[in-house]
Amino acid sequence: MARIAGVDLPKGKSVFIGLTYIYGIGQSTSRSILGRLNIDENLRTDDLTDSDINNIRKIIDNDYKVEGELRTETSMNIKRLMDLGCYRGLRHRKSLPVHGQRTSTNARTRKGPKRSAVKKKGGAKKK
Repeated sequence: MARIAGVDLPKGKSVFIGLTYIYGIGQSTSRSILGRLNIDENLRTDDLTDSDINNIRKIIDNDYKVEGELRTETSMNIKRLMDLGCYRGLRHRKSLPVHGQRTSTNARTRKGPKRSAVKKKGGAKKK
């Protein structure tokens, strides 16, 4: 099993898809990495040689921010916006959509499950 950037590539998948399991590498980046190394995209991750894996690892380490480093940078950018108190930072702070989407309906992913209104019971009266 190939392990690159702290991620085990899935067995039986093509290398092109397997590389996208690494946080920060999408399909276009995966294609460019494989193109630079002249590795066939349809080759299975099981069939990679040790030299291929080492070459992929070197390119990713030298040229791309992936996994922990990228997650840290992203969270630091969000914290910076929140500290500045700019509009986007305030939206992050309130856990609301940041990019101008509507919130009167929708936005359930960002806002969480819908809270129903609590009604008071008209039970016992005061004397």
